[in-house]
Amino acid sequence: MGIAAEQIEQGLDAIAATEPALARALELCGYPEARIRPKGYATLLRTIVGQQVSVAAASSVWNRLEALLGPDLPPDALLAAEFDALRGCGLSRQKQGYARSLCELVVAGTLDLDNLPEDDEAAIAELVRIKGIGRWSAEIYLLFAEGRPDIWPAGDLAVQVGIGKILRLPERPNEKDTRALAQGWRPHRGSAAIFTWHCYNNAAL
Repeated sequence: MGIAAEQIEQGLDAIAATEPALARALELCGYPEARIRPKGYATLLRTIVGQQVSVAAASSVWNRLEALLGPDLPPDALLAAEFDALRGCGLSRQKQGYARSLCELVVAGTLDLDNLPEDDEAAIAELVRIKGIGRWSAEIYLLFAEGRPDIWPAGDLAVQVGIGKILRLPERPNEKDTRALAQGWRPHRGSAAIFTWHCYNNAAL
């Protein structure tokens, strides 16, 4: 689902009304495009497959897995697959453990991706039960797949660099400082996060 472009613009306009530095950056860089991923199991599995490899490598592994297991890699099919078959597709032992953790929770019905808690922190707590899914991955999922408007992945390097450029800070803020700097931007921090990525390598700033 993700945050729609119109929502991003409204959120950034609301922040810009009280944050001159962001208003200046918005004038220079323009609005970012929406970042939307499908909601559900397959997106989380893609996150696991894509960890610590290039986009091209992750796509290649995913294609081989789909050829083996079928479209969107049904969780029961992955659980039934042999270790060597999955390894032959490029899925390491560690990633197989992560993928099986996700599949087991989904198949058992103990992780309901259609009904995650409305509270963001509670939803993050649900998602990090999956092996291999940390806070950052959970936040990215909630922002891009569920379109939650106030997600602020303060541990993301590009968010830290982006907010530093927007606010003209002398050095990149750490995670704690990045979280504190955006407190006044609630409940539109998701739009701000998308804007920081937009500003990360933007020559206009």
